Amino acid sequence: MQRLQYELKETVTPGNVIGCYFAFCAVIDGYNYKTGVGPNKKEAKANAAKLALDELLQLNVSEGKIPVPEAAGPPLLPVESNIIPEKNYISKVPSVRTHLDGKILQCVKVTFGNLVEKHPEYESCGSSLAAFVVETVGQVCEVVALGTGEVQFSKNIQIDGRVVHDSHALVTARRALVRYFYRQLLLFFSKNVGMKEKSIFCVEPNSKLLTLKQNTSIHLYLNNLPKGAAQIKTQLCLKPHSLSAFEANQDVGLHVVIGGKVYPTVCCPAQVDNVCSMSASDKLTRWEVLGVQGALLSHFIQPVYLSSILIGNASCSDTKGLEIAVQQRVDDALTSKLPMFFLVNRPHIGLVPSVFPAWGRSELRTLSLNWTHGDVSFEVVNGEAGKITERSPFKSGASMASRLCKLAMLNRFSLLAKETNREDLLKVATYHEAKMMSISYVEAKCVFKSYLEQKGYGSWIVKSRRSDHFSL
Repeated sequence: MQRLQYELKETVTPGNVIGCYFAFCAVIDGYNYKTGVGPNKKEAKANAAKLALDELLQLNVSEGKIPVPEAAGPPLLPVESNIIPEKNYISKVPSVRTHLDGKILQCVKVTFGNLVEKHPEYESCGSSLAAFVVETVGQVCEVVALGTGEVQFSKNIQIDGRVVHDSHALVTARRALVRYFYRQLLLFFSKNVGMKEKSIFCVEPNSKLLTLKQNTSIHLYLNNLPKGAAQIKTQLCLKPHSLSAFEANQDVGLHVVIGGKVYPTVCCPAQVDNVCSMSASDKLTRWEVLGVQGALLSHFIQPVYLSSILIGNASCSDTKGLEIAVQQRVDDALTSKLPMFFLVNRPHIGLVPSVFPAWGRSELRTLSLNWTHGDVSFEVVNGEAGKITERSPFKSGASMASRLCKLAMLNRFSLLAKETNREDLLKVATYHEAKMMSISYVEAKCVFKSYLEQKGYGSWIVKSRRSDHFSL
């Protein structure tokens, strides 16, 4: 009988759990199971072992149905099981985590509800909602950015920076989060001491880059599973060499979204002129290595990583696919190859009650809502046109360009460079140049992309570089 390789590995406490907790996860044949925590190492290890056993008992089929190879060979494909995962299965985590999740869900529901109260016709857009929540001392939670949407720009790539090419909820919410970061940085560099203290950023000794204040965490709520690898079938029974088995399956590879349909990147050239975007699952994987701040903000702050990702249970019954897509495709060892401050982040991933129904009104499918903390109202973008709609509660100007477009981001970048007296950044001619000058970020991105290719996940598809060669 072939032996399985098993170990208990100490890891990061999921979701920045408040208090003194130890964290371990069971690793069986290269597959990392859910993190167990406890007030001491003995209890943490025991909880990790129990969580792994729970998953194995759910996924395993009756004895004798799965052939076991007599000798090691090429990666084995996963086999579908006849066992249906327990509906709405939620990881066993300490009550403090459950309490935090409840706070996150409540503030997401209240914030979106308040926004659409005066515009109830947009309420069903919440079916695709993605929201970022900032948690500060004492588990005080506040929604700082949100977005909805299910489509992308339907015409040829525009090169003036005024069109939003990707209006999927996760991407929209993340751009709204970037706007929030810019506002927080302007607070920090304010000459008013009181305003400066309100910023979520602070100075870190021996670093020119700012960082998040201690006890400040960022969480992500998704009402639906993101497109791509996170939606792979989860009724799988893992054979030995389980991680390699999943790697052999193209469903776990990189995916590109074209015209609303999802394709493996192996079907596409590495660079395309038509509008396309990497899947939301792949972008989550990328942010767990590069951070959610992006290239431009990396001139000012260290990478910002998520503490947890919560998925609503209206569209799925477990988080196995997301855990594989976000946590299993990139190994911890990659951290040693990344520039300073970058690392392979391991957020807590949990299944929670959905804040909104999983399906909205079909006639609103092309619309994308965005809002950032501090905005008077939300903005409505027609995702297929990439511009603000006529009925949007917020309009930025006659051009109908969204406040999330790249040109708007470049304008915020230039304003921040001026506030911080960064003469080197004020000389930047184009959006592309501003990104390429963020040396550490560009290096980390190259390491990340090369790693994915070497592991056989495919190439990261990029839009035509002409789309970034615009200036203010």
